[in-house]
Amino acid sequence: MNASITGILVVIVAYLIFMIVIGYYCSKKTNDVGDFFLGGRKLGPIVTAMSAEASDMSSWLLMGLPGVAYLSGIADAGWTAIGLAIGTYLNWLIVAKRLRRYTVKAGNAITLPEFFSNRYRDKSHVLMAISAILIVIFFVPYTASGFAACGKLFSTLFDIPYIPAMLFSAVIIVAYTALGGFLAASTTDLVQSIVMTLALLIVVFFGISQAGGLDMVLTNAESLAGYMSMFSTHDAATGTAVPHSALTIASTLAWGLGYFGMPHVLLRFMGIENENKLKFSRRIATVWVVISMFVAIFIGIIGYSMSKAGVISVLNGSSESETLIIKAALLLSNHGVLAVVMAGLILSGILACTMSTADSQLLAAASSVSHNLIGDCFGVKLSQKASMLLARLTVIGIAVVGVFLARDPDSSVFKIVSFAWAGFGASFGPIVLFSLFWKRTNRAGALAGMLTGGVMVFVWKYLIAPMGGILSIYELLPAFLCSCLAIIVFSLLTPAPSREIVEEFESV
Repeated sequence: MNASITGILVVIVAYLIFMIVIGYYCSKKTNDVGDFFLGGRKLGPIVTAMSAEASDMSSWLLMGLPGVAYLSGIADAGWTAIGLAIGTYLNWLIVAKRLRRYTVKAGNAITLPEFFSNRYRDKSHVLMAISAILIVIFFVPYTASGFAACGKLFSTLFDIPYIPAMLFSAVIIVAYTALGGFLAASTTDLVQSIVMTLALLIVVFFGISQAGGLDMVLTNAESLAGYMSMFSTHDAATGTAVPHSALTIASTLAWGLGYFGMPHVLLRFMGIENENKLKFSRRIATVWVVISMFVAIFIGIIGYSMSKAGVISVLNGSSESETLIIKAALLLSNHGVLAVVMAGLILSGILACTMSTADSQLLAAASSVSHNLIGDCFGVKLSQKASMLLARLTVIGIAVVGVFLARDPDSSVFKIVSFAWAGFGASFGPIVLFSLFWKRTNRAGALAGMLTGGVMVFVWKYLIAPMGGILSIYELLPAFLCSCLAIIVFSLLTPAPSREIVEEFESV
């Protein structure tokens, strides 16, 4: 191991130790399951904003998005980013405040499944059980993608086998999440968002200098057919431009619909100390998301010029292209002591992206299993101490399953995240919106919408999309629309909500 790699390792280890220290500090403020899963609703506006967006971006921001732009140009990545930017803003604008208020009103719910159950007075707990199961189904592979990203990072960086590298990363993430719960996840996410921002900026300026300047970057990109067009993608195999249809653009923009159903983002809305501070949080979150995503896309474009200049190797395939920032950081580390520290920050930024999402996903999945399924649905009564122990053990158990799923080093971070994103967006997005804005929605409609959305994601992805043509669109859009239709139809065909439910809705 040469001196530059050793220096990078020191920076990364220091960063990881700092995360665990935060987890230990937050554990001192975590006294019960309400604190563990929702931080006692004590988050400040800045922590709320940055933890929501850091937990949302995941390794997709520094690995998946630049990788897509590197291979095919700006269209796929650009329309996805626009959809996510719009979705981010609308989620903060129309959902955040009302959800914060409604979850308090509806039995002080501390998880999304508990809110659905309380909102519709579902004494059978079927709604809670199904939503909890769906959270686990879609969060486990999402978490696995985070572990995979960390494994790729350490494997590429230190030339060690992928499996041990991935296991080490998982242990660190589980350690501080199991210690401090929601407060630890949110606080570390704030720190991680800062590290992610620094990583993006360093790579942009260094990459441009290594590629021969901004003019050269743009000239190289424009020389590829369809690479710089928002209405076509570049096919590297044939060197031609593949047109983007209006339907393809619409389905890519539909990424933004996913925000309405993301449990780990919605929990941040529920956890803020004062709903009146959400406006400030919205501004911070939206600005950060827009800037960070478009910088990440630009890094992919810069990466192509770096390959053409011969300073990094040509990256083929989605799995290899997702290591672009790692290659750039290793190149930077050869330029002196300060450069080593900066390279360490870049690579810590990749860890930050991954950890900030994985910790939140572990927590949301654990709350679904221990608090909703075991505690509420199965009626297991535990003391506060036993409940905390069960919550922490559940975090570990779910992480073990995630590690098993992440054992393949050739898995694509972007593809795994896109499927899980569709699952949450279609299963929970419509029911969240209808629960907050349509008082005629009832338990039957909510249940039908949730099941329809979740099932349709699988049906479209594996049965309909392979038929090709106009059917090969992103599964989130058709599944989301089917879920909305199911909610409306079943709500209107079954008895209206009780007067108690309607009065609660109107009071919110």
